[in-house]
Amino acid sequence: MNKKEVININTDFEQILLLITDARNRVLVKANAELVLLYFNVGKFVASKIEQGTWGDGTVNELATFIQSKMPNLSGFNRRGLYRMKQFYETYKPNSDVFKLWQNIQAQKVSPTATQLNILQNEKVSAPLTQLQVNENQYDTFVSAVLTQIVWMNHLQILSKTKLAEEKLFYILSTIKEKYSTRELERTLNTATFERIMMSNQIVAKVQTQLPQGIFKDPYIFEFLNLPETHSEFDLEKAITLNLQKFILEIGNGFTYMGNQYRLQVGNKDYYTDLLFYHRDLQCLVLFELKIEDFAPEFIGKLNFYLEAIDRDVKRPNENPSIGILLCKGKDVEVVEYAMARNTSPAIIADYETKLIDKKLLAEKLHQLAEILNKEKE
Repeated sequence: MNKKEVININTDFEQILLLITDARNRVLVKANAELVLLYFNVGKFVASKIEQGTWGDGTVNELATFIQSKMPNLSGFNRRGLYRMKQFYETYKPNSDVFKLWQNIQAQKVSPTATQLNILQNEKVSAPLTQLQVNENQYDTFVSAVLTQIVWMNHLQILSKTKLAEEKLFYILSTIKEKYSTRELERTLNTATFERIMMSNQIVAKVQTQLPQGIFKDPYIFEFLNLPETHSEFDLEKAITLNLQKFILEIGNGFTYMGNQYRLQVGNKDYYTDLLFYHRDLQCLVLFELKIEDFAPEFIGKLNFYLEAIDRDVKRPNENPSIGILLCKGKDVEVVEYAMARNTSPAIIADYETKLIDKKLLAEKLHQLAEILNKEKE
């Protein structure tokens, strides 16, 4: 057998392996959908019996014991598991706020990505939901096309770590869109991604209305960089490039890395940007400039210079204007507002943290910011 024949056979073998892998993945997806649907239906049954008053806590204990005796190798159907299934159904039942929110958004006929943005663009996080009549076919679609698309462990995390209907639906849709693993979703929840994007939306709407909402965060959390409290910009940039996969997970999976210290030639001089990305959904280049100090107005001039050079010499004709993100150790919102008042380039000023922030603290900051902006509107 000659070398060419060996190569052809290996290629054939790889194709067979790909077919096997694809089939296994489809089986796993189908099995997960059936499992989640089973838990949903068991939860519905238990919830209806308790609501009718025919079952009590003791009956649920007896059910768990009965299932264990009949199917000793079956896990997840103990007392705690049964109540989780009940909670799962009650959280997403036909008259639940989560389903009503999804139903309202679907009435606008938008894509899954736009659905997430729509959730985040509500003026109030817990805005009143339009009363729509429950459509059985639409509800079946919600269960089969939304709830069954993520694994049970991810559902448990969302149930236990979120309160608002908007939060729950946002994380469900994010998990489907980004294909989060259980560990990735856990970090997304622990770093309060929903609250941080909401805060960014509030500031973006106040400072620059032409920027897209629901894409960027404030602050960004880089606890995975393991940086000391005192570090240089070089240390920050180096740590990011060494942890690029985790960095992209934090900033969003729509980003594609193009390089660090990206060279721009203007006149007879070379300039080097910190981190350059391309965003597939926005169809534009996104420049991250890193500062280890609090925001200062003079930072805007340099960022605008880089954005102009990128748009003239790097951006392609079919692409949208580039966006600049200035990551600072801290900022005064009023100083940012003054600095950006006459700025025409799409730019965002965001904080970054090297340690996790308490989610309750972020929620309080979001509430305070919303109150300030509401007062200013009035």
